[in-house]
Amino acid sequence: MLNVDTGGADRLALAVVAQYRMATTEQMHLIVAPGVRIEQTRRRLAKLREEGLVDRITLPRAGRTRVWFATQYGVEVASEWPELREWRPPRLTSDCTAARLRVGHTLTVTQTGLAFLQDARRRGDVCRPLDFIPEVYHPLGNGETVIPDALLYYRNSHNGGSMLRAFVEVDRATMGPDRLAAKLTA
Repeated sequence: MLNVDTGGADRLALAVVAQYRMATTEQMHLIVAPGVRIEQTRRRLAKLREEGLVDRITLPRAGRTRVWFATQYGVEVASEWPELREWRPPRLTSDCTAARLRVGHTLTVTQTGLAFLQDARRRGDVCRPLDFIPEVYHPLGNGETVIPDALLYYRNSHNGGSMLRAFVEVDRATMGPDRLAAKLTA
């Protein structure tokens, strides 16, 4: 049974872990609760783990960094929430080996989202934790698709408060720039 606190902090933490796919304890802290002590974030994640909603791996060569990911149950719970209506749950193998094998790129994408979020906070712009959506599927027709590393919603509080939407591509390991440009043009 999901035990969500009245402030929604547990709900936000689970939503972020599910949507971002993976995050370190420090990334989670800076995304969902930068104004509190990191120990509160650690306790929150431990509680979600006890409830079977998230799990973790420990990276042995990275100072024993803990990396959190949603379990199948956590994804099922979070996918029903309206704040994740644009989110498409990943095909999930929620075992630690699968998580360990995809950790590098996924944490880089999470770090990119965190950078946008922190910059928006610093500037007074609007970019909330769930405004960075990894791996959004965009069909182009004729069997072609574009799946950027993330879709970003960002509201500039200056210049009339314009709302920006952008694809974020962290690397080009799966598709060359010419092919990507052709898909975007289509």
